Order: sequence, then C-alpha cells, then structure tokens
Amino acid sequence: MGAARQVSHTLDSEHRSSLALLGRVEAAFARLSRKGVARDPDFIQLAAGFARLIEQDITRHFEFEERELFPRMAQAGEGDIADLLRDEHDAIRAVAADILPLVHAAAAANLDDAGLAALERGALEMVERQVAHIQKETMALLPLLDDLLDDDADRELAFAYASN
Repeated sequence: MGAARQVSHTLDSEHRSSLALLGRVEAAFARLSRKGVARDPDFIQLAAGFARLIEQDITRHFEFEERELFPRMAQAGEGDIADLLRDEHDAIRAVAADILPLVHAAAAANLDDAGLAALERGALEMVERQVAHIQKETMALLPLLDDLLDDDADRELAFAYASN
C-alpha cells in the first residue's frame, strides 16, 4: 500500500508485522507435531512474540483507532465501517483474552497437551479473525484516512500514537 499519510503508513507497517507473526503462528501449528512442541525453543520464542502482539500491539493499535480514528470516520459519514471494525476489535479481544493465559504458559514452556490443543484452536481462530480484519482495514480504513486527515491532523495523530 502506498500510504500518503504518516498515520496510514504507521498502521500499515504494524499490520504487515502482525501478519508476518500471525503467519508464523499458523505455520507452527501446521508443521509441528504435538510431541515435544511445548518444549521446542522456537515455539517458546514464537509464543513470547505472540503474547507481546496480544498484550501490547493489539491493545495499543485498537485503542488508538477507536479513540482517534473511528469518531472522525463517523463524523465524515463512515460510521458503518467504523462500527464494523469496532465489532471486530471486540471479537478479537475476546479470543485474545481466552488464549492469553495459554500463550503465557507456552512462552514459559509450561503447557500440557490439553492446553496445547486449546491454544491451537484459539490461536488459529485469532489468526483467521485478525487477518480478515487487517485486510478490511487495508482496503477501507487506510485509504479513507489519507482522504480524511489533513497535514496538521495527520502530524498530530502520528505524534500522539508514537508517544503512546
């Protein structure tokens, strides 16, 4: 995507990083056998990165969009898409809350077979939801922001997001 605004560029960059990590999560479950995976150093490292994505990136990213961008979209007559994206945020947060304890257990190499199976189900659901959500934002939100924000608003929001 060729983002014209700093905010769009920043969000797009975060989307790309998230997609890369989510792809690794999906691939890990596709290729690794259950035996020993919970103690595999690569899986443990991936789980730690997944926990960071859930706790920091998703939370920060979603809160910024909901606080700063969605109200602007609604004022510009694009409230339907803002509402849809907010509903998706809520669904992703629910899945994230369910799997976060399992992700932490995996990152600590302290996950039994039942926990691993539950993590796999939840993680794959989160991957599916998050990828679809990012695609919607890339196609709808980011181009809209390029039109919606003027230079001053873009600079102010970009600075606020970077400072958060």
